[in-house]
Amino acid sequence: MKNGTITRRCRCTDPETGKALGASCPKLEGRRHGTFGVFQELDPDQDGRRRRFRRGGFETSTKAKEELDRVRALMAIPEEDDAWGKTQISDLLDNCVKEKSPLPDYDETRRRFQTGQALNSKVTVGEWLDTWLTGRKRLRRGGVARYECDIRIHLKPHLGHLRLDKLRVHHIDTMFDAINEQNLEIQEQNTQRRAVAAELKATPNKGAENRARRKWFRAQLDAMSPFRRITGLNTQPHIRDTLRAALNVAIAQQVMPSFNPAAHVQLLPGTKPKALIWTDERIARWEETGEKPSPVMVWTPEQAAVFLDFVAQDRLYMLWRIIAFRGTRRGEACGLRWEDHSAKARSLAVATQLVQDGWEVHEGAPKTDSGFRLIALDEETNDGLLALKTRQQQEREAWGEGWQDTGRLFTQEDGSLLHPGKVSDLFERLTVAAGLPPIRLHDLRHVAATLMLAAGVDIKVVSETLGHSDTRITRDIYQSVLDDLARDAAEKVVQLVPHARKPLAAVRDDEPKSDTAPWRPRMVPPRKDDATQQDRSA
Repeated sequence: MKNGTITRRCRCTDPETGKALGASCPKLEGRRHGTFGVFQELDPDQDGRRRRFRRGGFETSTKAKEELDRVRALMAIPEEDDAWGKTQISDLLDNCVKEKSPLPDYDETRRRFQTGQALNSKVTVGEWLDTWLTGRKRLRRGGVARYECDIRIHLKPHLGHLRLDKLRVHHIDTMFDAINEQNLEIQEQNTQRRAVAAELKATPNKGAENRARRKWFRAQLDAMSPFRRITGLNTQPHIRDTLRAALNVAIAQQVMPSFNPAAHVQLLPGTKPKALIWTDERIARWEETGEKPSPVMVWTPEQAAVFLDFVAQDRLYMLWRIIAFRGTRRGEACGLRWEDHSAKARSLAVATQLVQDGWEVHEGAPKTDSGFRLIALDEETNDGLLALKTRQQQEREAWGEGWQDTGRLFTQEDGSLLHPGKVSDLFERLTVAAGLPPIRLHDLRHVAATLMLAAGVDIKVVSETLGHSDTRITRDIYQSVLDDLARDAAEKVVQLVPHARKPLAAVRDDEPKSDTAPWRPRMVPPRKDDATQQDRSA
């Protein structure tokens, strides 16, 4: 490495010619005249062109020397025989000259060089998230859409401007604090809008005064923000996990230091809704207030029977039956194919599903790897599918060339695919028409789990039938149902033992007393030595 030099110059010019005096300026003999600069020869670039590090404007020679020492320290990071490494360091210094940026930190540059990371990396979090998302296209479409939503709505607006290698835990904490503050604002705005909407609905449309009030209420609604969903505590971990996954890839590709700040962010604990059964008390409360006890509600076996009897003549009856008894997901039920049905083995293979993306529908793989499964069918359901196949053949003949051969069990009348969103809307209308308490179509899957648990099916079999990857997921979702079943089991155990008499606590004072004296524990008389001892103590 060639030694660098420190120069001194000023901007004085010859008054006659107007040319710069440079080193010949007589005032340079003074210590405070002019400024100091540094000059260091760099390694040639890949094309062999000569490069130099030049930087001036230092007030003292001491500051210039410190700058030159930093340049030489950076150039000394590679070994003497490491030509590629020397070129990389020279590229870094040459880029500092071109962009007029300060020299990079020595320790950070040395660490990056030793770990093979890019020395000139100024990638922002937003740029890296876009790069990372592009590489996720091979994932399931729903998963990519969820990643894209997290990045577009939360991660890029809050963190996208930060340099990737400068991202810290407190930056991510600040993002979630801002999300929670925004949640409070959204809730307040939703409350205000809901109150005005209620006033509008309660105001009759008769009379000039009422019409003027309704007009004023509509103007207020137009000026307000629309109803928005908050980013709840159960959603925030997914945002963190998206960022953590993206940063893990950045660490693996040595784009950033081997510390993932997203892995060390502590979030407020969320609570997953538990499945609750529609008991008489809960139905009465719902009818009184209009509020569901839980977002996840489950019909009792009797209520499920009412629904299935009500839809017995519906053309999608077998779809409702398979979800209610076998617990398939909505998209899985809509995507079942005839090739997946084995009438001889009385089974259905879940190998595909119809996924709703926005309002568009496309075919995709099951939600998880455990979603690929074989479902056993009861004899009545198996016979019903054979009858459905016969009816579908009749519809094919009736439509002729207009028939769309999709190969699905459940289709529109012309054979085209079912739209999962429309199936959910139809289920909601049928539930209301049947006079039953409301549940979602996905909750009909929970009904299947409840029926299997109530029938004494092992939890592992229930988990595999539902397509859960672990029995812990099944227990977590249906813990309240399991508690109800445990109480029912306790009652049945007690009923196995006949009671000849009522317990004393259960006999009321107004009931006739039995002539037989009640049983009492036998009192053991004290020993003689004990009685003597008691007399002495007295």
